[in-house]
Amino acid sequence: QVQLVESGGGLVQSGGSLRLSCAASARIYNINAVGWYHQAPGKQRERVASSDMSGTIYYADSVKGRFTISSDEAKSTWYLQMSGLKPGDTGVYSCNVRYGFRYDLWGQGTGVTVSS
Repeated sequence: QVQLVESGGGLVQSGGSLRLSCAASARIYNINAVGWYHQAPGKQRERVASSDMSGTIYYADSVKGRFTISSDEAKSTWYLQMSGLKPGDTGVYSCNVRYGFRYDLWGQGTGVTVSS
């Protein structure tokens, strides 16, 4: 079973930047979309960015202009570049890969704490 492993989280001051990575343990075929999700403390998980194979990119309003999703397909790795971080960005970030139109892979998540 292919696994996703996120990394890059940590503690950062307000206004700072982090780059999260999501690496697959093996190549994933028939990928439909890749997404990054944020779960703030005590809140439901929400999608903050995603990219599908048609080239459509989505950003939640709360992160537009601050976050950028990208990928290195040769490394089966996806990234979320986060800048202008705010305390409200604190939480656990997880990546999701949808493949074969009905299968989902999730990573374990990486924690981000933004201090004011």
